[in-house]
Amino acid sequence: MPDGSLAVLIILIILALGFGLANGFNDAANAIATVIGTRVLSPRVAIGMAAILNFAGAATGTAVAAFIVKGVIDPELVDTPELTTIWISALIAVILWTVFATYLGLPISVSHSLISSLIGAGVAVAGSAVIWGGFYKVLSAMVCTPILGFIGGFLLMVALLWILRRRAPEAVRGLFSRLQILSAAFMSYAHGKNDGQMPMAVLAVALMIYHGGAELEIPFWVVAISGLSIATGTALGGWRVIRTLGVKITTLRPAQGFAAEGSAAVVIEIASHLGIPVSTTHCISSSIMGVGATRRFSAVRWGVARSIVLAWILTIPICVGLSWAFAQLLGAIF
Repeated sequence: MPDGSLAVLIILIILALGFGLANGFNDAANAIATVIGTRVLSPRVAIGMAAILNFAGAATGTAVAAFIVKGVIDPELVDTPELTTIWISALIAVILWTVFATYLGLPISVSHSLISSLIGAGVAVAGSAVIWGGFYKVLSAMVCTPILGFIGGFLLMVALLWILRRRAPEAVRGLFSRLQILSAAFMSYAHGKNDGQMPMAVLAVALMIYHGGAELEIPFWVVAISGLSIATGTALGGWRVIRTLGVKITTLRPAQGFAAEGSAAVVIEIASHLGIPVSTTHCISSSIMGVGATRRFSAVRWGVARSIVLAWILTIPICVGLSWAFAQLLGAIF
């Protein structure tokens, strides 16, 4: 694969934009499924709000982008064709998997899809390029964040039920119909701050390859393009995924939606400040399950939950395999 050329830069920019669109298209549900499921906001208003706040989140941090650029694949490969092959193969794999999962209505982790794809392509091209410590850090977060999301949603909902136990149901609904708009906005912002930095990382790598230096550079136009790609994908809306999270897992009312969004957004915000790419999908899905379990364990449709968890588990081997295959193919061609 020729390296450092204008053609490679253009290819990576196009793939970064495609990745951002696919990310927003699937992960639109993370931020707005609950507020649509509870009928607090219309789909059009909710998607518009999420698009704006996804952009705002992406524009207010670079810690996650820096980790993706330097924490998974050795950036010292910048002057070699191997780095170009790794990133192009990984991006093709993650875009294909995200589009396919969205078509099936499955909320997946686009963050873990990207990391897994980088690992697969890295092993295929140059095993020594993989920084396994970074991969293990992501795996640890993959285990911890759904647990934290479930516990957080469960405990917050229990606390709200106790605090509001003497309030009339209509008064509670009216209050949380307003509060859930704030929690959905917070969730949209947190999603952009974590997932919105991934296209940013791809563009930063493209600039490193083009200029032939390992120094991380994230100019404002990179931030703007990344935020716009995620926001555009969100605006297009992944309706099948929205229906899965907002309706199929459990029946949600405004108070439950507020608890799920609030607890998930806090977990994502903490991870973003630590520079850890986490699955916003895992966080909100598990928070919804935790909130649903406060009514009764059977209130959660565990068959739907099993399908979601299966998609989480399959994401890593599928993306590793796809990116490995594309890396082998590109290596044979070039």
